[in-house]
Amino acid sequence: MIAAFPMYDRAETAAANDALWRHVTQNLGLPATELARHLSLDTVWCHPDLVLSQTCGMPFKLWVKDHAQYVASPDFRLPDTPSGYYYSVIIARTDDPRPAVDLLQTRPVINQEHSQSGYNALWAFANDHGARLGPLSMSGSHHASAQAVADNTADIAAIDANTWRLITKWDAFAEKLRVVARTKPTPAMPYICEPKQNASLIYEALETAVAALTPDQQDTLGLYGICDIAVDDYLDVPMPPNAQIGHKT
Repeated sequence: MIAAFPMYDRAETAAANDALWRHVTQNLGLPATELARHLSLDTVWCHPDLVLSQTCGMPFKLWVKDHAQYVASPDFRLPDTPSGYYYSVIIARTDDPRPAVDLLQTRPVINQEHSQSGYNALWAFANDHGARLGPLSMSGSHHASAQAVADNTADIAAIDANTWRLITKWDAFAEKLRVVARTKPTPAMPYICEPKQNASLIYEALETAVAALTPDQQDTLGLYGICDIAVDDYLDVPMPPNAQIGHKT
């Protein structure tokens, strides 16, 4: 039995994530276990003993849906955004006055090539504005992408809005960054479980667990509830022409 909440797990949020999982196990009548922070994302998402985790919309569409089932979508209470959806902020340095369309064609950085909020959202934003992305560098995480822009080793990045909340709250380098635009909302990072699990039962346990968090814990995670949206909403999000459907290799 494993679980992990890797998408918003950092030193400052670890205790709140632990509390969330503890409430879930209590609601499901499961023994207390630690979150599987030592496992890679793909290992967690496709693990045969997965009880609960959170993936990204693009991996879910590309390969995770073939190895896990949808449970729920988070409610981040983002402004002007439906429950179960999120968006990315497009960031640049505060001392770089160039508009986003110009910056897209210089030194964009992405966290990884299968990220909805870090790559696909940036690609879609560029496509909507008739811009072509310049040569991409890959950082490995949203945090590292934001740091790269702040350090002037990149010029522009897309950071999912909930991660941006965490960065502006706890990272001093955020003072060097500005939001130049935001992307269109897409379905937020879905909670998933292994196909043989009872997804409805896990939904109820997770819903009750989120409600049991203290207001401070909810604010720490940016998580205020869950909802059920159609899996097709994830599958219908456009992707770059070179995106490959199938399991990651």
